[in-house]
Amino acid sequence: MSRASPADLQVDSASQLRGELGQIRALVEQLLVESRAARQPDIPRQVFDYYLQLIGAEVADEIARQIIQTITAELTPEQLHDSTLVRQRIARCIERMLPQAGPLELSPGQGPRIIALVGPTGVGKTTTIAKLAANFRLRQGRKVGLATIDTYRIAAVDQLRTYARIIDVPLHVVLTPQELQEAVAAMRDTDLILIDTTGRSPKDTARIEQLRQFLEAVRPDEVHLVLATTCGQKVMLEAAEQFGRVGVNRIIFTKLDEAVGFGVMLNVVRKLDKQLSYLTTGQAVPDDIEVAHGRRLAELILTGRLIAPTGTCA
Repeated sequence: MSRASPADLQVDSASQLRGELGQIRALVEQLLVESRAARQPDIPRQVFDYYLQLIGAEVADEIARQIIQTITAELTPEQLHDSTLVRQRIARCIERMLPQAGPLELSPGQGPRIIALVGPTGVGKTTTIAKLAANFRLRQGRKVGLATIDTYRIAAVDQLRTYARIIDVPLHVVLTPQELQEAVAAMRDTDLILIDTTGRSPKDTARIEQLRQFLEAVRPDEVHLVLATTCGQKVMLEAAEQFGRVGVNRIIFTKLDEAVGFGVMLNVVRKLDKQLSYLTTGQAVPDDIEVAHGRRLAELILTGRLIAPTGTCA
């Protein structure tokens, strides 16, 4: 009869210890869930894990509760045990909370549609402009023009100039509101004019007022506030409040591949009551951009990971 070697005994002991630790961890997690559930008696036990999932995705507590209350009112107690149905209803509820602008609508023959992108420094405005320009120029065959007032960052101007040359579109670098007017007039035969702006700190009210004067000179059809999902909710809302002075009516969320929590986007949209236009998911031009859809964001929140896109930039 063979005896187990000391090495075998050591392996068995380590395996047994891991198993015991796993059981203890599972017990602790179960106790934590039960403790939280006891403190939240208004949330049915059947859907409490979904409530925790929403909170874990950085969805604000009041919004998470609203979602759970909505589905519990819609479903019977028996249906609440159907995890597939519950998940579908939560996704649908999130989708309804996210107003969508859809893609940019161009009307050839009616003059160019003028779109400005504004936002804090470092959120990816210039790269997003390049993605939009490349998609409309190369994939849709539209006539596109670019203008930039970001003369504070030479690298940003050089970057945009390189993209403009590659996709064969005109670029105007302007220093004053009058020059911006002249640039727009010079591109009047295009379908789309995209205006890149200097990143401003939300605290720099003087610079934001200067930006307002630039945009007032050309009265863009849409002003998209660009927010990076790498920033916290407080920073995003502060930026939205200050940039609201320049007439923001759309939101673009960038850097989803680096997002801390996808639920923050839902919180911000609900607070601002603005329509979503686009999402960007990386640095690649022209690929890493897509039209924002509520169902897409719902899936991101529920899965907690950046899954393959369901749409395109068109």
